Amino acid sequence: MTDLYPQEHPSQAPAQITVQALAAHGPAEQANLAGHKSSLIVPATIAFVLIGITGLLVAAFLVVSLGTGAVAIAGFMALIPLVVVLLGIRWIDRWEPEPRGLLVFAFLWGAVSSVFVALLASLIVEIVQEDAGVGAAEREILGAVIQAPIVEEFAKGLGILLIFLAARKYFDGPVDGVVYAATIAGGFAFTENILYFGTEIVEGGTVSGAVGIFIVRGIMSPFAHVMFTTCTGIAIGFATRRTGVAGGILAFLIGLVPAMLLHALWNGASYVVGESYLIYYVLVQVPLFIAGVVLVVQLRKAETRTTRARLAEYAAAGWYNPDEIIALATPAGRRQAMAWARARGLGLVMKGYIIDSTKLAFIRQRLVSGRAAEGAQVEEAAMLAAIVARRSALTQSGV
Repeated sequence: MTDLYPQEHPSQAPAQITVQALAAHGPAEQANLAGHKSSLIVPATIAFVLIGITGLLVAAFLVVSLGTGAVAIAGFMALIPLVVVLLGIRWIDRWEPEPRGLLVFAFLWGAVSSVFVALLASLIVEIVQEDAGVGAAEREILGAVIQAPIVEEFAKGLGILLIFLAARKYFDGPVDGVVYAATIAGGFAFTENILYFGTEIVEGGTVSGAVGIFIVRGIMSPFAHVMFTTCTGIAIGFATRRTGVAGGILAFLIGLVPAMLLHALWNGASYVVGESYLIYYVLVQVPLFIAGVVLVVQLRKAETRTTRARLAEYAAAGWYNPDEIIALATPAGRRQAMAWARARGLGLVMKGYIIDSTKLAFIRQRLVSGRAAEGAQVEEAAMLAAIVARRSALTQSGV
């Protein structure tokens, strides 16, 4: 295995790579990177304070409306579809994992801040409709088919836009958009499910009263909100590859259109198809979900091709042995590399080597596409140094 690895400092390397990778260690560049990191502290602090405040308000609303017991039972029930969604997100995000801090923010934004916006809008609209003399039946339909899709998708999509604006360096394309959108949507659905399940428990007087809605929301449609909000995430993800801030905002607005339409279609169907809802579900919603899965699979394949292409450039410069690219940039190659490493007690080292190499590929992608922020060259150099260290740990194992 040792002969797979080239020299740590290749004698020949294209200047386009080596200048960016090796000449970015100066104090000015390091200061730029440190400044970029510190610039995120203020917006991150504001964001989490906002989440904390709205979280307390949402929690108080749930407890006052449903009672502590109903909220606890409904919360346990809501965990089941949430786990399903999180497992799906984990599968999507395995190739190039997003920072955990951003994923925590995304989930909390969906579970707390987005719900707060939806509840506040619902209260305002209800007051306006009552003053206007709108009947209860009409309010229910308007709320489900028009108000909810517009308000909820805007609130959830706003979280994706905030990640794009504040942490664009971690937003590399549509797959990242899917991951952030799905995490926000999963959080929103979790809290909304607590409200729906808890309401049925309180009104029915027993947990069995929530079985029907649990089947519809928890089993038949755990990915409904994910499917809606992913439209916005994909739109912003594509924009990150070609445009700046203005383009990202425009993509946000464009992505909201299919997100709201799909949401309205889902909510409105029950008022149209009636007792034929199950047939509609099988003929319309299931194919839409399958189409979404196929799209995500294709986007993941595109990520694989990007990783392979960018790492091949480093291989041409001597940073990798060409044979390594297969092991690092293909699913089958990664499985074989991990099996080899685990057999020698080096599983964690190999996993880190794969993750660092993937990060390097996407840093390189930002550089060659002209989307790199200040400090990207320092990041590239630091990642190359980390990769050299990982390789040393692998080759010095005596195998």
